[in-house]
Amino acid sequence: MAKFRASREFVSQVVEHGLFQKAIMTLIILNSIVLGLQTSPEIMSYIGTEINLFDEGVLVIFIIELGLRIYAKGMFFFRDPWGVFDFLVVAITLAPINESLAVLRALRVLRVFRTISTVPRLRRIVAALLNAVPAVGAIIALLLLVFYVFSVITTTLFGQEFPVYFGTIGKSMFTLFQIMTLESWSMGIVRPIMEIYPWAWIVFVIFLIVSSFTVLNLFIAIIIDSIQTLNNNEKQKDIGDLGFNKDVLTSQQEQSLALLKTELEDLKRLIKEQSR
Repeated sequence: MAKFRASREFVSQVVEHGLFQKAIMTLIILNSIVLGLQTSPEIMSYIGTEINLFDEGVLVIFIIELGLRIYAKGMFFFRDPWGVFDFLVVAITLAPINESLAVLRALRVLRVFRTISTVPRLRRIVAALLNAVPAVGAIIALLLLVFYVFSVITTTLFGQEFPVYFGTIGKSMFTLFQIMTLESWSMGIVRPIMEIYPWAWIVFVIFLIVSSFTVLNLFIAIIIDSIQTLNNNEKQKDIGDLGFNKDVLTSQQEQSLALLKTELEDLKRLIKEQSR
């Protein structure tokens, strides 16, 4: 049992070592480039065999690395969301090659996202995005409400003259989405409508202000606030750990001083006895 624990600790040290993680990170980046090269028929006609061999070799290394991490952490590995993510990515890569599972094989490019689990800064950003999900969900609900209200308005006002754009609620929502992205909204949609309804610009300008310049900016504000909150929490945690270390160090110093005082008193007593 002791040998088993020692081996797991050794494997854990190897897996968590900086050089090992940098090597895996390099392989992930190289493999991502290779996956892009495999989509080019011209490149595959020249060095297709070498590229496939490299891809299979990297896959073997990923499997070994995943096995080492599972061996080192045991069942705790599957309690880590990033560990589960890496496991699923590698499992998808092992899907057999046939037409029914072609989509899964195409998802091999998900290996690129393993860079997130190996780079702390990327993990911090993803964590901030996940923490912002509830607030973002509320904004999405607000945006859908804005879309619905303006879809009813534009369908009622412009549906008869422009059925292609505003014939139904669905068509109006899609057209409003195009307007929100500012893709050909003026020359392609609004100006033709203004030839019949000169006042139509008021409706679309209000919609743009509410959707593009207000609601969408709330997304950015919430994500930035989430990142800042996460950074502040990490700083407070670091400060707390530093304070704990200071307390431990202070107590150790007090013990050392007390021991030194006791030794000095003993030394004084010995000197007095010898002087007698």
